[in-house]
Amino acid sequence: MKPSRDIERLIEIMAALRTRGSGCPWDLEQDFASIAPYTIEEAYEVADAIARGDLTDLKDELGDLLLQVVFHARIAQEQGSFAFPDVVEAITTKLIRRHPHVFGDARDLSPAEVKALWGQIKAQEKADKAHARAQAGLPEPPEAKGVLAGVPTTLPSLTRAWKLQAKASTVGFDWNDARLVMDKIREETAEVDEALAAGDKAAIREEIGDLLFVIANLARHVDADPEACLTAANAKFARRFAGIEAALEQEGREPRQASLDELEALWQQVKRAERTAS
Repeated sequence: MKPSRDIERLIEIMAALRTRGSGCPWDLEQDFASIAPYTIEEAYEVADAIARGDLTDLKDELGDLLLQVVFHARIAQEQGSFAFPDVVEAITTKLIRRHPHVFGDARDLSPAEVKALWGQIKAQEKADKAHARAQAGLPEPPEAKGVLAGVPTTLPSLTRAWKLQAKASTVGFDWNDARLVMDKIREETAEVDEALAAGDKAAIREEIGDLLFVIANLARHVDADPEACLTAANAKFARRFAGIEAALEQEGREPRQASLDELEALWQQVKRAERTAS
C-alpha cells in the first residue's frame, strides 16, 4: 500500500491495521478508552509545534492528530455506531448551522450580534441533543444540567477552573474587581499557612487546590489564560535553570555539587542577565 494525499487512503490503512488475522496486534486490542490519552497527547503536541513555530513538526503532528480521529471513527464503525463520513457530515452540518451570517440569511451582523446568535444556536443544539438522548432512552451525561453544564472534566485543571468560573459569572456569581480576587488569594494563602502549621496533609492539599482555583480566577479577570501563564512560567524556569547548569559546567561542576546559596546566587545572576538582554 502506497502513501497518498487522499483521506481515503488513511481510512484504508486504518481498516487494514484493524483487520483480524492480518492487522496489527496492538491496534486490534485498542478501544476508545485506551487511545483517548493518545488523542489528548497528540493535541498537546500540535500546540507545542505551534508554540515553537515549527511548521514541519506541525504538519506531522496534525497528521498524528488526524489519525486519532480516524482511529476512533474506525472503532465506532466496527461497532455499527458511525463511520468517518458521519464525523465529517456532523462537523460540516454544525459549521453551516452556526454560521448563518456566512451560509444563510443572517448577513451583515456586528461581532456582538454574531456572538449573541452563536449563543442562541448552541442553546438550541443543547436542547435538541437532550431531546434526542431522551427519545433514545439514554441517560444524561454528568453535569448536563445547570449553569456549569458543558465543561468537560478531562480539561486541564486550570483551564477547567477558568471555564467553570466564566460560566458562574454569567449569572452574577463573580467579583467585579480583580483587586477583590487578590484579597481572596491572600485569604487562601493564609489558610494554606494554617494547614502547614497543623501538619494536616489532607487540609494542605485542599487549601492548595483552593489557592490555585482563585489564582485561575485572577487570570480570568485580567483576560489571561492561566494555562498559558503557567506554560510561560515553566519555560522561564527551565531556561533559567539551564543557565545555572551552564555556569556550573564551566567550573566542571553539576547542580548537585553546589550549595543552595550558590544555586540561588546563580539564579539571580541569570535573571539579571536576562533583564539586561531584554
